[in-house]
Amino acid sequence: MGANLIPMIGVEFLYLPKEFQGRILMPILSRATRFAAFLLCSGVAWANGPASAPVADVARDATPATKAVLEQAARDLPPEDGQDFEFAQRGFIATWPENVIRQANGKLSFDLSGNDFIEGPAPSTVHPALWRQNRVLRAEGLFQSAPGLYQVRNFDNSNVSFIETPKGWIVVDPLTVSEVARAAFDLLKKHVADKPVVAVIYTHSHSDHFAGALGIVDPADVASGKVQVIAPKGFVDEVVSEWMIAGTAMGRRAFYQFGYFLPRGPKGHTGMGMGTAIAAGQQGFIAPTIEIEQTGQSLKIDGVELIFQMVPETEAPAEFNIWIPHVKALLNSETATASLHNVQTLRGAKVRDAKAWAFYLTESLQLWGKKAEVLIASHHWPRYGNDVIRQHLSRQRDAYKFIHDQSVRRMNLGQTPEEIAENLRLPAALQADWGVRGYYGTVSHNAKAVYDRYMGWYDGVPANLNPHPPVERAKLLVEALGGAKALHRVTRKAFKAGNYRWAAELGQSGVFADPTDSVSRFLLADSYEQLGYQSESAIWRNIYLTGARELRRGKPDGFAETGPNYLMMATPLADFLDLVETTLVPEKAGETKLAFNLVDTISGDRFALTLENAVLVSEKGQTVPGAPTLSAPKPIILGVLFGQAPLDAMLASGRVQLVGDGAAIKQLTSFLSIPKLDFNIIEP
Repeated sequence: MGANLIPMIGVEFLYLPKEFQGRILMPILSRATRFAAFLLCSGVAWANGPASAPVADVARDATPATKAVLEQAARDLPPEDGQDFEFAQRGFIATWPENVIRQANGKLSFDLSGNDFIEGPAPSTVHPALWRQNRVLRAEGLFQSAPGLYQVRNFDNSNVSFIETPKGWIVVDPLTVSEVARAAFDLLKKHVADKPVVAVIYTHSHSDHFAGALGIVDPADVASGKVQVIAPKGFVDEVVSEWMIAGTAMGRRAFYQFGYFLPRGPKGHTGMGMGTAIAAGQQGFIAPTIEIEQTGQSLKIDGVELIFQMVPETEAPAEFNIWIPHVKALLNSETATASLHNVQTLRGAKVRDAKAWAFYLTESLQLWGKKAEVLIASHHWPRYGNDVIRQHLSRQRDAYKFIHDQSVRRMNLGQTPEEIAENLRLPAALQADWGVRGYYGTVSHNAKAVYDRYMGWYDGVPANLNPHPPVERAKLLVEALGGAKALHRVTRKAFKAGNYRWAAELGQSGVFADPTDSVSRFLLADSYEQLGYQSESAIWRNIYLTGARELRRGKPDGFAETGPNYLMMATPLADFLDLVETTLVPEKAGETKLAFNLVDTISGDRFALTLENAVLVSEKGQTVPGAPTLSAPKPIILGVLFGQAPLDAMLASGRVQLVGDGAAIKQLTSFLSIPKLDFNIIEP
């Protein structure tokens, strides 16, 4: 059995003075795991425009070259057998009675009509395969997948599954926000059976599979043992680690990957490959009470047996699949969905293990391949029938293994990541399978990820060992071409010829050499746009179109939100101090030496902090003799360190205790700089 863990709800936040709550936590805690809900409900506005004067914000039509590319893509598509459409609609019971699901404050949580424009043949601005994928995904609502097994699909980017027990419901992956999770459960109770939740299962450590739990479960029921919360071993650590250190960089790039600011429509947002959109609203975190540690481990919940397969380092660092014996159903989390997935996500994350991914799919086939009659997942639609399921699992396995093996083979022949990605193609049988096409992950960037996992960033070419940084390189290129006007001529020629990749490279050089170069901005935006229209991958499309939009409109501005981040309670102070250490500005710290101690009065953890050589070191369980000691709850300690809760004010309020002189603490806070989400991407 897994370890019994204590649910972490939100008590610590109560120790923070109300006037400081939003000021302290949002600058520190705005991270990738929350961006979807945050952006859609926080009143984000676009900047009036950067000093570099963006070009007019008018989405262009597809060019003749793009139309030709997409017409050829349509001719190359597999024959339509209708199976996906039938599977997506099979077992339909009901959907939400209104077109939208709303938050308590009346704001939009999820627009069920947002993809109504996706019908009929693909327009000239959307790849026909991506258009088809979104047509299948339009099937939304409550579905029965097998007796006692239900899913609510397309109320969010992910699916929530319900397994009926004699006395209640086991809920698997309760979506991104409480509002859509609650709506899904209300729909189930209304149309199937009004029973309580007896257990919640998180299949893996991404927030669209656990952060809506508060819409279905009362934390008090978890604390009392009435409801068990089950997750893979290491779940909490992985939830925290993914967003903590690189959260700001991941978040800014997530704006691009998921197309948060793109309007829905044929020239804008047309889904995300794995779903149609991400819901907005309240997020929460209830930690697991039971961890699953090994493949073959089983649990009986209210008489219903579940058997688990551990699949770490596939789509998430902590993940499992679930075999449901009594209905011969395999819940395959995200290891075999209706798309090729990411071996490395473009928003940024540690590289996943394509070799292990293929191994675990082989293991799934060995364990249940001859038994399974129903295959459901945390995204997309089910598959039915043993032959269909075995073929799907096999082809998913073969896709990841082919990408891994052939990337390694080419790597060992001396090819660079770009050369491998440019030339690698899946075998014909896999290309002809709708379920392994690149609506999300692609062969191209997955091949680069395999190379990166084994070889790192350097491709072995000496010229790439120490190249000029982007701005200097851009200026040198513009000079070599004979100046900006010559660059514009070459860029226009590339654009007119339909060579948008080259036009984008040239246009970026113009923008990076001179951000006020409106001609280069215009050409770069137009090139990105055509590349987006041509992309089968929804996330490639979103990245290109967001780049075009920012070039034309400027960066988004006006972020505002109050209240605690839902991961605050789950994150140990030691992890926060790891983040604090990365915010030290060496130019400010100079040759300063200082030391002090911290005590988290909630957990009792003690830390010695020392600064020397512009390096901040925190040591858990240590004390610097004779140095000042600050004792307070974790949120206040963080507020003090980041300068959001002045030390003197906290001392005056009695919320902190200080032994010794606080000068060293105040001095350190002046050396720290909280990273912001508005750093540039499409310009220097």
